[in-house]
Amino acid sequence: MQKKKNNSKVVGLAVIGASLAAIAATAYFLFGPKGKKHRQQAKAWVIKMKGEVIEKFEKAREITEPVYQEIIDTVASEYKKGKKASQPEIDALAVDLKKHWKSMSKLASSAKQKISKDASRVAKTIKKAGKEK
Repeated sequence: MQKKKNNSKVVGLAVIGASLAAIAATAYFLFGPKGKKHRQQAKAWVIKMKGEVIEKFEKAREITEPVYQEIIDTVASEYKKGKKASQPEIDALAVDLKKHWKSMSKLASSAKQKISKDASRVAKTIKKAGKEK
């Protein structure tokens, strides 16, 4: 039973880290170098679509470039079917989101490294606590 408890803490840290990476990516998009332009373009459907993309990122176990692009394409096709915006606008947003892969992957890798360090620190603390008993 003790091992399951330890693993859940590490998994919890990983989920928190993935969420932080998604939030950081959104913040970069809205407040980064082209943030003013992006905020002006942000209509309600744009924000909702980005939110759905982020939710799918959080549910994915591992995000690689093909998975990243597939998630964006899937959400974009859902928005095209639902007629929530014009197809050219949806396509433009999808292309724009796909351009951010490099910055997203950098953010994700730095978050992953931090999570890995934190997880190993937590595991060491748990081991020490177990040995002291």
